[in-house]
Amino acid sequence: MITKEQVLNAQKKWASGVVKIGSLKNNRLECETFTSDFLDKLYAFEAGPVLFKPTKCATEQFRPIKLEALSYFIAGEDRACEEDKGFAINPWTNVRFENAGFIFEENRAIAMGNYFFTDLDGNEAKVEYTFGYKLVGNQLKIDLHHSSFPYNP
Repeated sequence: MITKEQVLNAQKKWASGVVKIGSLKNNRLECETFTSDFLDKLYAFEAGPVLFKPTKCATEQFRPIKLEALSYFIAGEDRACEEDKGFAINPWTNVRFENAGFIFEENRAIAMGNYFFTDLDGNEAKVEYTFGYKLVGNQLKIDLHHSSFPYNP
């Protein structure tokens, strides 16, 4: 059975990885290498499609392959999706999760809530998320990532 501790640990790795990506924005090669490794370690692209719907996408909303996720996180001249600006190279100084709830199963877990991204000026952006995790080998990896800004009438 997947545990809450495993999910919280995966969230910490994800949050610190996003912050690290932003810290590398001025060294493109190192940033690309780190982000590719980040996606390999934390997402289940090698096990099939990942249902990835990132926050700031309007034209190409869904990103089932690693190359499109990489494009979203760091953009670049050779980005896979033209609309991408490089969400993770903002940069962010902190990312924190506030989980609203979990579902735990033998080989799967789902977490839903808000996460908050802190910019260089200390401003926080609140984003709603749902992450699905599955065991790949003995590692918890994301195979569902949906995030969006809160409803604003």
